[in-house]
Amino acid sequence: MFIGEYNHTLDDKGRLAIPAKFRAILKKGAVVTKGLDNCLFLYTKEQWEKIAARFAALPISQSKSRAFARHLLAGAMDLEFDNQGRITLPEYLRQFSTLKKKVIIAGLYNHLEIWDEANWQAYKLETEKNSNAIAEELGDLGI
Repeated sequence: MFIGEYNHTLDDKGRLAIPAKFRAILKKGAVVTKGLDNCLFLYTKEQWEKIAARFAALPISQSKSRAFARHLLAGAMDLEFDNQGRITLPEYLRQFSTLKKKVIIAGLYNHLEIWDEANWQAYKLETEKNSNAIAEELGDLGI
């Protein structure tokens, strides 16, 4: 399970250290892709295969299904860890998520999110400001 919020630095070559506590979970393989809210999603290979299968099962006749599948699947890339526990994020994903030097890695149960620190702080501030209203809406869903 991935939980917590971690501050890290992206180097000039696009390398990012993943928190040591998550490396054991990711050692069998990892996939990074375009996420939502201008962040990247990082999944274990096993979790990614489940998600990809669900997207492959969506009806290709529906434009929104095709669009979101393209967003997630075409934007994906397999990752390998170097000896220092770092991954290299490709340029197109760094551009998509506007990653600069300071990065936040956030654990969200079955995946990690990788955010530019300024984007994360702005998103978090807005979400915390609206947390009561969000909780009300989730209550309607039985959460």
